[in-house]
Amino acid sequence: MEKRKLGNTDLELTTLGFGASSMGAEFRNVDVTEALNSVRTALDCGMNLVDTSPYYGRGQSEVLLGYALQDVPRDAYHLCTKLGRYAPNHFDFSAKRVAESVDISLERMRTDHLDIVLCHDPEFVELNQLIDETIPALRKIQQQGKARYIGVSGYPMKMFREILSQVDLDLILSYNHYTLQNTMLADEVPWLQSKGVGIMNAAPFSARLLTEAELPVWHKATPDVRARCQQAADACREAGSDIAKLALQYSIQNPAFSTCITGSANPDRVAQWCEWIQEPIDQALLEEVLKILQPIHNWFYIEGLPQNNDTPKID
Repeated sequence: MEKRKLGNTDLELTTLGFGASSMGAEFRNVDVTEALNSVRTALDCGMNLVDTSPYYGRGQSEVLLGYALQDVPRDAYHLCTKLGRYAPNHFDFSAKRVAESVDISLERMRTDHLDIVLCHDPEFVELNQLIDETIPALRKIQQQGKARYIGVSGYPMKMFREILSQVDLDLILSYNHYTLQNTMLADEVPWLQSKGVGIMNAAPFSARLLTEAELPVWHKATPDVRARCQQAADACREAGSDIAKLALQYSIQNPAFSTCITGSANPDRVAQWCEWIQEPIDQALLEEVLKILQPIHNWFYIEGLPQNNDTPKID
């Protein structure tokens, strides 16, 4: 699997990374054996990045990864986790919790170091705390050798700009913002690269919006957005393809992003993704789908505090 350098770090990530949110049953109830096998399938297919968070399953994802990875050589994969968000409405970005969270994650996943640690969804809090307290605490974690690189993971583009204008980071992780429907992350690339920030993209399916699967109950897509995406899915099916395949192929093709993270607790699905990315993208179908989605291009929603978000351009 192709690898790309992550900003100014010494990490080279595979174009497809394994996201372990599904192992925390964030989308559906999961079979533990299947979930564990999905991790090994990802590694067998060549993926070298595993991304998780204590928020996923309120610790379940990290615990299961500790089992799944216990016999895998530590240098065979890069491990990324997060801190700061621990439940839907529980956030703690204090320096004390930074140290505790990293130590707990290390224990759960049975490792002595993390390759990447990210502040998880700071758009829900006042960003000054992140700048004045959280990130300095993470730099101390780096100095202790418990984490190699640090960054921020979240949804609003404005949040990244606010933080990076005041403090240096090694990388960011953005989700839902480089897909068939939304390419806002691409607009930020020149500025991010000028700061030496590595860029990881996640969620090519936009939480199932760009698949044939039923949307989770918490999905914020409007009726018009859902209808347009369904029309695009119908066009792919009529062409003998799958919108999920097109979405995945599209999201990994931009070389500005070191990796595209997505995950499943179904090992067969993971293996299918690895097959899809080896196939050439159907350019004619891509053009048709992008035309269908044009009226909702760059639609996004508000996540977290209003002041940490851009103003939506599409109702």
